[in-house]
Amino acid sequence: MSQNSTQNPITSQATITRLSPAKINLFLHITGKRDDGYHNLQTVFRLLNWGDYLHFFIRQKVAISEANRVNSDLDKQATCLCNQLISLTGADSITANLEENLIFKAAKALLSYIISVEKLPQSLPAISITLDKHLPMGAGLGGGSSNAATTLLALNELWQFNLNQNELIEIATTIGADVPIFIFGQDAIATGIGEELTAIDLPAQYYLILTPSAHVNTAKLFAHHKLRRDVTPLSIEAIKNQTKKYLQILNPPYDNVFTPVVTSLAAEVEEALGYLQRLQSQALGKARMTGSGSAVFLPLGESVVADKALLTKWMADAPCAGYVVKSL
Repeated sequence: MSQNSTQNPITSQATITRLSPAKINLFLHITGKRDDGYHNLQTVFRLLNWGDYLHFFIRQKVAISEANRVNSDLDKQATCLCNQLISLTGADSITANLEENLIFKAAKALLSYIISVEKLPQSLPAISITLDKHLPMGAGLGGGSSNAATTLLALNELWQFNLNQNELIEIATTIGADVPIFIFGQDAIATGIGEELTAIDLPAQYYLILTPSAHVNTAKLFAHHKLRRDVTPLSIEAIKNQTKKYLQILNPPYDNVFTPVVTSLAAEVEEALGYLQRLQSQALGKARMTGSGSAVFLPLGESVVADKALLTKWMADAPCAGYVVKSL
């Protein structure tokens, strides 16, 4: 994850900027339903060099009252403290209520953890956060989860909590299933609900991504009769050793179980996927959907990447917005 900043070391009145990267799922399986209502999955996450940007402006310090040091009502205290310390702009179109935004929830979760382990300092700098949004919502690209993780990483640094990656992943899991991969910060095999991560070394790759204007309710997807929930689990070693089956070409047993469901409910996704499928023979890759959202992507061969005129035509002819991006 990008760690660029406009000022170093970080001091009062500094502004730091962080890339909040997108992710794609090279395949996505559901291997069963858990007792807690969640589903176990297997996937390979790829992080991309494309995403949103978050700008963190460090303001004056705020004294922490003694009332915020006792965790008898942790949620209430963390919410109150978060409202004192965090302001957010650029997210009005996502959530009308600040407290429902994943950026705010990430800050609150971090403060809740610090209060619970009795490590809250005497004062903390207030932080103004500006979201520069580029990733469409509901596209399966992990935009909101990435924003949350980027916020956790930045505030951990700015507030000098010095939590390690495992502690941050523990916090991230309480926010959402896709948040941990962005804390992990590298391509990974994911199991469990997405929080059990194993690093995987994959070759650099370019992709053509299309983002149709469609959004299907997640609860509706998981309840759909077409959704396959019993894919046979694969071993981590098998996934590591069979990358040729899902990197450029997607071959059995690898698949995205959400594809037939989403394409049956959203004509725009079916159209975008069909468009990319017609380019497969030239691109030398297999088009597919990412996550449970609407975005579809096509891995690109080196000869296609080098042909800028061809890529420009492909994007111009696409039925919706298109982007050529690279793995992070």
